[in-house]
Amino acid sequence: MAGTKALTPAVLHILLALSAQERHGYGIMKQVESDSQGKVRMGPGTLYGSIRRMTEAGLIRESDRKIDPHLDDERRVYYGITARGQQALATELRRYRQVVAVAHERSLLPEGA
Repeated sequence: MAGTKALTPAVLHILLALSAQERHGYGIMKQVESDSQGKVRMGPGTLYGSIRRMTEAGLIRESDRKIDPHLDDERRVYYGITARGQQALATELRRYRQVVAVAHERSLLPEGA
């Protein structure tokens, strides 16, 4: 998942959501929706299937973060991005930057983009 192979959109969005701070599943879903300005809504099946595969691939990890049970559900699991996940995210963002550069060269982007 993290090598030279492109990341899936779900994995990219989850890594972006976790790049700022550790989050629990629902927090990841809300951050993805916010980051995409409502254009991407990730359901629980996609989210938790991706989380499982990303954990197995070493892109993210379960956090040791403990929450005040008065403020949060103690069953919530928080996730954080790993160094490998940060590297995969950086590689993917460089790939996107190259795609955008080609689009600019070919005048494929609308004015102001």
